[in-house]
Amino acid sequence: MLIRTDPFAQFDRLTQQFFGGQGTAPRSVPMDAYRAGDEYVIQFDLPGITRDSIDVSVERNVLTVRAERTPVAVEDAQVQVSERPRGKFSRQLFLGDTLDTTRIAADYVDGVLTLRIPVAEKAQPRKITVGGAPQEINA
Repeated sequence: MLIRTDPFAQFDRLTQQFFGGQGTAPRSVPMDAYRAGDEYVIQFDLPGITRDSIDVSVERNVLTVRAERTPVAVEDAQVQVSERPRGKFSRQLFLGDTLDTTRIAADYVDGVLTLRIPVAEKAQPRKITVGGAPQEINA
């Protein structure tokens, strides 16, 4: 037997079902982002999503991550509780011109999609050598 302890959670689910929350608009994907050395690392939580249903694309410095979780259908089963979100998930990020979008690497392990975006070589700090003729100092 399953017992629910949050009476408002059921109300929220019913509201989503009646007013179009379930399966209409894509849900946002939670993420973390940080810079590590010469690259940015972005991690998206996508638990229960198959690798084949994940789509990552970049167009004009806009990174888009899309995924879909379909319901698991078990023959002759009566659903008692259905709290895990299903449907389409999407997230868009605007990337700066200082990132090299041609070399993005993506890995999906344990329900976490990790993207690594290198900083463009032209945007990395570099040392400038100062030239010129030696100067004499008169004291």
